[in-house]
Amino acid sequence: MKPNEHSLVPIWEKYPEIFSSDEIPDDKISILEFISEIFIPGEYYYYLIDILRQEITYQHPNITKIHGFTTMPNHLEEIINLIHPDDISFVMKAEEHCSKKMSEIGAEHLRSLKSCYWFRMRVADGSYHLFHHQAITLITDKENRVVRSLNIHTDISYLTKTNNYMATVVGFNDRNDFHQIDLSPLQNNKGLILTNRELQILPYIAQGMTSSEIAQQLEISSLTVRVHRKNILRKTDTCNSSSLIKRCIELGLLIYTQIINTTLDQWIF
Repeated sequence: MKPNEHSLVPIWEKYPEIFSSDEIPDDKISILEFISEIFIPGEYYYYLIDILRQEITYQHPNITKIHGFTTMPNHLEEIINLIHPDDISFVMKAEEHCSKKMSEIGAEHLRSLKSCYWFRMRVADGSYHLFHHQAITLITDKENRVVRSLNIHTDISYLTKTNNYMATVVGFNDRNDFHQIDLSPLQNNKGLILTNRELQILPYIAQGMTSSEIAQQLEISSLTVRVHRKNILRKTDTCNSSSLIKRCIELGLLIYTQIINTTLDQWIF
């Protein structure tokens, strides 16, 4: 490994069709264009990754406050070093899964896909909090490979302290992708399988919409929505919307699929 290379480089190098080695200027990038209208539940920060140089730029100031940095970190390895040692192997597997899935979908769709998973990171007081990690492609080269990606980390320890060990690739804008794999050591997800339609309905339930309102949004009958709601409750072993939302947050379903068919700046992180 070359000096200053972070530990994810070997994985990225396995997928040259989606990760670029070209240098492309980013003087026209405005991170705030993507962040300003996003509601984020919990403390968060973001930064931009230069795939070629493995440097981070456009760091949100929260990064120093949350993690206790005395100076602004400039290299991705400084962020990776904050990950709990017991979570490193999972992060590697999750990155591998997400990269492989995006490669299968096709590099031409990278700017409409994001990868998501959770892991624990050390915070300023020396303890570890659970963070929700998201990576979104911002700049691609002429072959549609990633040149710069936006990473967003949100402290979700107030929601749950248990990692769901799920790696997920989600589509947005004009795509409805939802690919998830259980990478838990025991792979004990109890066989939970929601259909695409159930996953589509779930965010609307979380927003408190009635069956009639959801039916109008999706142009289906209210009866169909009610049947799907009952099936979702049964599959998640919950009895009402409140317990359903809590359960689906723990499973990583709602964090990843809050809003359907919206532009990037409307996504709830």
